[in-house]
Amino acid sequence: MSTTAAYAKSLRQPKYAIRKHRRCRICGRPKGYYRKFDMCRLCLRELALKGEIPGVIKASW
Repeated sequence: MSTTAAYAKSLRQPKYAIRKHRRCRICGRPKGYYRKFDMCRLCLRELALKGEIPGVIKASW
């Protein structure tokens, strides 16, 4: 999804901490990021439906 250069740049330590831009650790997506899970919404949904994230289930009512 993301370019290799953009992902490599995000791994570097920025000059100032406020400049840190978080990316998904699986696909490198910069938007739709959940800090609690350290991944984007797409990867989170995919792994949650497979049951690979403990404590996360699909809501149904």
